[in-house]
Amino acid sequence: MIEVIGLNKTFGNKHVLQGIDFTINKGMCNLVIGQSGSGKSVFLKSVVGLHPVDQGQILYDGRDLTKLKHNQLKALRKEIGMVFQGGALFNSSTVEENIKYPMDVFTKWSKKEKQDRIDFCLDRVNIQNSNHLYPSEISGGMQKRVAIARAIALNPKYLFFDEPNSGLDPVTAIVIDDLIQEITKEFNITTMVITHDMNSVMEIGENIMFVYQGNKWWEGNKSMIFKTDNTELNNFVFASDLFKAIKTQVS
Repeated sequence: MIEVIGLNKTFGNKHVLQGIDFTINKGMCNLVIGQSGSGKSVFLKSVVGLHPVDQGQILYDGRDLTKLKHNQLKALRKEIGMVFQGGALFNSSTVEENIKYPMDVFTKWSKKEKQDRIDFCLDRVNIQNSNHLYPSEISGGMQKRVAIARAIALNPKYLFFDEPNSGLDPVTAIVIDDLIQEITKEFNITTMVITHDMNSVMEIGENIMFVYQGNKWWEGNKSMIFKTDNTELNNFVFASDLFKAIKTQVS
């Protein structure tokens, strides 16, 4: 579990995050949603330690990330898996080399141990026999799966996704959503997903925070969304005719 308490972040005179409290539950798909520029990506980068915060606590099972010393922070990073928007694979490295990278940086595993883990991760994301291909030789959906394989390489306790369905067609996006949910449940991981994809919200949104202009504006689950009278959330979620129709049917 990750507890975020009173999180504040500014860039110059711009107050991007304003006193956000949010509990990221273990074994759940925790989603952070909001319009572009709302602060959700800054929230993610703050929670994983890429942005120093101005005020607040970020507790990883009781350990406050904002107060950890260098060696303690390095140890925590071994427990974190991250899938960046677009996948962020190394284009000059093969699929296998991409997945092996965090093992080379954070472990002293033998060559065989690394190879066994690479094969396991590739099998888990349903990409077999692609070890020696380069990112340019595989589809966008496969690239996202490789990025997920790399993120779970060290068997993380905490898993973060930044817009995992960005650039994917609807069918492939559903495959990625299903994979995120399966991995979260199978390994009992604390998972947080930044997204503006309403299909993802409805498919995997067990614990959802809506960020509006740097504030936590609403919190609940995918079922509660249909019953809320939060104007800004309704305008965001039900902007399309399809979701308007769904809300009408549910109501």
